[in-house]
Amino acid sequence: MPAVQAVTDPWVRWDWVRDHTGVITSALAQHLRLTAVALLVGFALSLPLGVVAHRWRRAGAPILAVAGVVYTVPSLALFALLVPRFGLSTTTAEIGLVGYTLLILIRNIVTGLDGVPDDVLEAARGMGFTSRRLLWRIELPLAVPAVVAGIRIATVTTIGLVTVTALIGQGGLGQLMLDGLIRDFRTPLVVGSVLSVALAGVADLALLGVQHLVTPWARAGSRT
Repeated sequence: MPAVQAVTDPWVRWDWVRDHTGVITSALAQHLRLTAVALLVGFALSLPLGVVAHRWRRAGAPILAVAGVVYTVPSLALFALLVPRFGLSTTTAEIGLVGYTLLILIRNIVTGLDGVPDDVLEAARGMGFTSRRLLWRIELPLAVPAVVAGIRIATVTTIGLVTVTALIGQGGLGQLMLDGLIRDFRTPLVVGSVLSVALAGVADLALLGVQHLVTPWARAGSRT
C-alpha cells in the first residue's frame, strides 16, 4: 500500500490546501511571530554586547566565545536541554532561537564599528562629541551596512531554525512539514517547505531594501 500511495499521491493536493487555508495561515503567522521575537530580543541583547566588545577588547573575546559556544550546540540538543526546565513551550523555542542569533549579530556589529574610519572619529572628537554622542551620531550610522548584513543572515537562519521547533510543538510551518513526514503525505510537507523558503527570500529582500533606504550615502558612493 505505501508503494502504491507513493506513485498515486500528487506532490500537492490543491483540495487539501483549499480546505486547510486556516491551518496554513495560522502556521505562517506562528512562524513569523517566533522569528520576529527571536530577532528583536537577539538584537536588543547583541547591540550593547557588540558595543562593549568593540570598545573593550578584553571583554570582546569572552563575549564572542560564549556566543560561539551557544551557536555550535546542535539545535536538537539545545532544545533537549531546555525542555526539562521550560517545557514544550514558546519560551523554550525562543531561548534557543535567540541564542543562535547572538554570534551573528554581535560579530557584525563589531565589524561595522571597527570599519568606521579613524579620521572621521578624530574629526568628531575635535568637534567636541562625547563618547555617547559619537556612538549614536557617527559610529552606529556608519556601521549600518554591516549590522543590516548581520540581521539578514540572522533572519534567514532563524526562519530555517523555527521549523526545527516543530519537534517541541512550536514550529510554525515546520508543523506542516512534520505532519507530512509522519503521515507520509506530500502536500503539507511541500507547502511548509515552499512557504519557508519564500518567507526567507522575501525577508532578505525586504531587509536589503531597508538597508538602501537608511544608507543613502552608500548609494551615492557607488555611483561615483
